[in-house]
Amino acid sequence: MAFRTNVLVCAGTGCVSGNSFETATALEREIFRKGLAQEVQIIRTGCQGFCAEGPIVIVQPDGIFYCGVKAKDAPFLVEEHLVKGRPVRKLMYTPPAEKSPIPALKEIPFFAKQKLVVLRNRGVIDPEKIDDYIAVDGYTGLEKALGMTPEQIISEIKRSGLRGRGGGGFPAGVKWETCRHAAHHRGVEPVVVCNADEGDPGAFMDRSIIESDPHSVLEGMIIGARAIGAKEGFVYIRHEYPIARQRLLKAIEQARDYGLLGKDILDSGMDFDIEIVQGAGAFVCGESTALMASLEGNVGEPRAKYIHTVEYGYKNRPTNLNNVETWANVPLIINRGSHWFSEMGTGNVSDNPWNGSSGTKVFSMVGKINNTGLIEVPMGITLREIIFDIGGGIPGGRKFKAVQTGGPSGGCLPESHLDMPVDFDSLTEAGSMMGSGGMIVMDDQTCMVDVARYFISFLTEESCGKCTPCREGLRTSLETLERITQGKGVPEDLDLLQEIADVMQDCCLCALGTSASNPVLSTLRYFRDEYDAHIHLRQCPGGICKDLIEYMIDSEKCDGCHACTRVCSSQAISGEVKKPHVVDKTRCLKCGACIEACKHEAIRKVPRSHAA
Repeated sequence: MAFRTNVLVCAGTGCVSGNSFETATALEREIFRKGLAQEVQIIRTGCQGFCAEGPIVIVQPDGIFYCGVKAKDAPFLVEEHLVKGRPVRKLMYTPPAEKSPIPALKEIPFFAKQKLVVLRNRGVIDPEKIDDYIAVDGYTGLEKALGMTPEQIISEIKRSGLRGRGGGGFPAGVKWETCRHAAHHRGVEPVVVCNADEGDPGAFMDRSIIESDPHSVLEGMIIGARAIGAKEGFVYIRHEYPIARQRLLKAIEQARDYGLLGKDILDSGMDFDIEIVQGAGAFVCGESTALMASLEGNVGEPRAKYIHTVEYGYKNRPTNLNNVETWANVPLIINRGSHWFSEMGTGNVSDNPWNGSSGTKVFSMVGKINNTGLIEVPMGITLREIIFDIGGGIPGGRKFKAVQTGGPSGGCLPESHLDMPVDFDSLTEAGSMMGSGGMIVMDDQTCMVDVARYFISFLTEESCGKCTPCREGLRTSLETLERITQGKGVPEDLDLLQEIADVMQDCCLCALGTSASNPVLSTLRYFRDEYDAHIHLRQCPGGICKDLIEYMIDSEKCDGCHACTRVCSSQAISGEVKKPHVVDKTRCLKCGACIEACKHEAIRKVPRSHAA
């Protein structure tokens, strides 16, 4: 049935948490009540990307973008837009520094500089309907691949320059070729695995890709299995991703029903099927060898890297492991050709798959940024374009301080690097990494020493503890950083942190350990002055470290409104109504609730030694 209007309601995790399912149901009910059920359909899509503005509703073919749409808005929206043809301005997106809304999705700055390849079907199809995926040329890449030899498929992937999007950046075609040769040499059947164990703080790229377009991942895996010669595949997904897992399960069943998985796929003689395995939330299981151990039902601990999983992986069989985003790129590369893909991004990959960064990259943007959400940009775009043009800059007009890329093992880059191109090699050279694509933005109210402490604390908890350099190195680094943030640090602590980092980079068993020191090294490199302030002045420039700050109330700004006293859980603030209040420093928990409650900006943090 052809509908004159499609109303696309985001059903990604972010919008679902904002009750988008209720919004979709309310719209359906109102459309039925108005007698429009034969003309207008509601489509529950995957993540639309602009998570800061959810729940999101897009009306097509008008291209009108609505944000923050609640169930209570449904009657007015349906009446005005779908019945009377008058788009509703109050539900449109208005940029923070402007007064007039922007009606059309294509004109919103957040979307303007994006280039969708992996996210090509986000907000376009219902991820739970295979027919929707097929309608946008889904599985045509597989059809083409079945007419190619395995060598031709691998050659196409190599020429594209596709590098693994899970963090390592290893050329995918080289990995596929190595796995196929290992299986042939040993006479053992290989295995294909998709790594969906996304554990970086602030990262949700893989989850959103699966929620939005699960069949693209399956199609990529089937093509990979054809190239490598595998009959068995696994998706290793986090237990914390229930919506993604449910949609993936549904997609697998639909693919089997359509003859795209199982025996004799599309009458080609190829047999291949996929099973889902849930991880238990261990960050270290994102590492390839630890993931293999977990797949086998063993404790997720890594092993020495001189044994490669492409040769001895799952049950000692040659195993090709790529992450969600890498697999989702494959169908389009086969469909449109390696040259189409390699033209995007940086570097000339025609002769050397390690040369440059082709294609696009999906990032999740979180932290002190106006437009939090999921984006896809061409390799080579600058950090400034991502943070200020797409991300909308820093909330409240505050000053940008740093951006952390690459997850907890990535580095923190300062303002001087904003014009640096974002690609594998540039980020590594700057002391950070591409990682899987998490991007955390920080403003001038951030303490970089505390940031390093936070990430080292996370990695200390998540380390499997198998190798001594990682186990003891992280523990000692954390103790040292905690001492510095408490105002008890000494100059020699900085030498100790550097020495530990050097040992870990050289001696740790897996990538978790060898890259774990990046937050420390990058903050020492770019924000040494903050470490010196903590150690020599016993001050925290960012006003974050509780042992080095105190709260005070400016008597000239305080009007005694009692807003602060109502939110103070420790009853540390006292004063009469309409008279300046005071803070009892012995009872103050320094939680910040009073600062958020004060409309007059009368409460502020001051260095402990300078407190009034």
